[in-house]
Amino acid sequence: MNPQLIASVLAGTLIACGLALVVLGLRRRPAPPPRPARRRVPAWVVSMPRWQRLATLAALLGGVVIGTATGWVILIVALPLAVMGLPVLLATSDAAPRIARMEAIAEWTRNLSGVLTAGQGLEQALQASLRSTPDAIRPEVSELVGRLRARWSTETALRAFADDLDDATGDLVVAALILGSRKRGDGITRVLTGLAESVADDVRVRRQLEADRAKPRSSARTTTLISVGALAVFSLSGQFLAPYGSPLGQALLALYLSAYVGCAIWLKKLAAEPAAARFVARRTGPTR
Repeated sequence: MNPQLIASVLAGTLIACGLALVVLGLRRRPAPPPRPARRRVPAWVVSMPRWQRLATLAALLGGVVIGTATGWVILIVALPLAVMGLPVLLATSDAAPRIARMEAIAEWTRNLSGVLTAGQGLEQALQASLRSTPDAIRPEVSELVGRLRARWSTETALRAFADDLDDATGDLVVAALILGSRKRGDGITRVLTGLAESVADDVRVRRQLEADRAKPRSSARTTTLISVGALAVFSLSGQFLAPYGSPLGQALLALYLSAYVGCAIWLKKLAAEPAAARFVARRTGPTR
């Protein structure tokens, strides 16, 4: 094939590609969405208490000094992780606040049903219920009353209230109140009374389950404390951990510690109670 013909074809192809790129470059394109600002500090570090951040920094510095002096490089990682992870593994369950919140919702629902029985309208009953609201949900009920006084529609204020509670049990009550705001009948009183009794029964069952789950969690915390204390005491003797001083020994020790921590995390997840799914739609905007 003629080389000049090949060169002419390639030149024509390149010119066509260049013209196409020029046309694409001249076309207007929508501005790209702004990139979210990157956090310089991870969220989990910000959520840590100040004393824990300082203790982690001190543990890191101590691990560097000890690891450099003794050759135990594993301490550079193990000490900060122990300071960060032990409070999480030894923490008690967070089920008690949730149960107290459910109990407060049941009490507030029962009080609201009593106010509605007295003949007041739904909006007036919601505002009057603030005086007898339990402390566990008083901020959320205060926001609800404030929105009603600001002339929000009842359903929109109730949906915002459900978002503030962020609880499946609260969604049950809010759904009943939304239906009551639409139908405007006396049946809402009976529905709220039944819901209050149902939630109270659920609270009693959850308290019994939490008491049963507290025993293995307490045993796991005790075992962890004993293990950490024994490891600290044996490390001071210099003989018990001597076989782990080599690089291979430190790698095996890191593997053993990781397996123990993994089992502790697994046990904590097994004892954790999954949150129930919500069903009341969340707000999509500040519509009133």
